[in-house]
Amino acid sequence: MTVSTGLAGTGLLDPSATEGKNGPGTARIVGVGTANTQHSYTQSELLDIFKITDPKVRSVFLNSAIERRFLTVPPLDDDGNVITELQGELLAKHKRIALDMGARAIRTCLENTGIEPADIDYLCCTTTTGFLTPGLSAHLIREMGILPRTSRIDVVGMGCNAGLNALNATHGWAVANPGKVAVMLCVEACSAAYVIDGTLRTAVVNSLFGDGAAAIALIADAPDTAYAPAGVPAGAGSPRILGFASHIITDAIDAMRYDWDEAQGKFSFYLDPQVPYVVGANAEQVVDRLLSGAGLRRSDISQWLIHSGGKKVIDAVRVNLGLTRHDVRHTTSVLRDYGNLSSGSFLFSYERLLHEGVTQPGDYGVLMTMGPGSTIETALVQW
Repeated sequence: MTVSTGLAGTGLLDPSATEGKNGPGTARIVGVGTANTQHSYTQSELLDIFKITDPKVRSVFLNSAIERRFLTVPPLDDDGNVITELQGELLAKHKRIALDMGARAIRTCLENTGIEPADIDYLCCTTTTGFLTPGLSAHLIREMGILPRTSRIDVVGMGCNAGLNALNATHGWAVANPGKVAVMLCVEACSAAYVIDGTLRTAVVNSLFGDGAAAIALIADAPDTAYAPAGVPAGAGSPRILGFASHIITDAIDAMRYDWDEAQGKFSFYLDPQVPYVVGANAEQVVDRLLSGAGLRRSDISQWLIHSGGKKVIDAVRVNLGLTRHDVRHTTSVLRDYGNLSSGSFLFSYERLLHEGVTQPGDYGVLMTMGPGSTIETALVQW
């Protein structure tokens, strides 16, 4: 991204240059909304539904720091056993669940903003839990009454970090089109990406992920104006996005990946046990690069919104960045109540922060996601 003022080459603006207004190269977050599937389950309930008795697998589920997750479990046969879903059935399931959750998340995002679906000028959809051509964006435009002229893009397969990759692209479009509405949607039907085979490899994945969608709306205005959603002063509830920083740990490119399971006839997700430590060890350099570009230190950050990747991942990032448990309260509560929602997890945390009502004009926040690559994505915002 190129900015016309501030710190050249960093993708970040000098915060003092645009205090209290949208500056060149910035857009505001003017809405956020989330949605889930119909049913949620405790970890114990899931163990019973899938008749999992192996003590090691049960321990993985019950020591995950997750209390409930929203999932669409397969139907049961006459003997009460879960029916195995074929890959084609899983793809159809993904389409059905993703379109339902995605539409609801977008509508919730636009509530109280004065923006209607027909006002959307750009739609970016990201998912990793299914493949669909044409992509989710085309189907949502048709089903939601979004105008056919709407620009769109689908980001597929990037994993849990993808929400910030997509937000970067959406922010760039908004800045290039001042006054127009850009919406980014993360939608993950994790129920459509499961393999049940009783191994510890799949147990880690099966114990962790849940169904969820999250949408965010951005608008960039001319440098000397400020857009605010209905009734919300600019700077209070609609933070500006100041910039992004990325880091890919190429030595760990296979640590998180989809493999084709020949025996099961479907894709199977793999998480290396060393992922928390790899991510934690690299968190400092990308965050410090993000902040130094804006002349900030970690102590200047009031709010931290980190991907709910799992208990060990959260702890590794928290320790390496020197954060308190209070700093990651929304990250851990989202994990507790929803599990890992993949690309949209950080927006569930952002929504909880807004509902908490503790942000003040001038506060800085860091958004952080982690996923396959292995990748760490960050963004700096200011209220």
